[in-house]
Amino acid sequence: MAGNRRIVNAREDENGNISHVLLDGNQKFTPVEKAIEMTEGGKIEGVHVVHRQDGKEFLRTNPDGDKGNNLDTMAEN
Repeated sequence: MAGNRRIVNAREDENGNISHVLLDGNQKFTPVEKAIEMTEGGKIEGVHVVHRQDGKEFLRTNPDGDKGNNLDTMAEN
């Protein structure tokens, strides 16, 4: 979708969970809760929201064979 944003970096919390993401063109990281809302609204491409049975939600990159753009990998760098 034209005009949609992409995640270019990520940060983990002390438990190793993705807590913030950096969108292309931004200088500040966005809380993952806001990024989930944006993804569900069709404003971020390349990721989707996973809804767990326990009610928790998280972002996951769409499969494309490139491990370098996985959120966990981004957070390690």
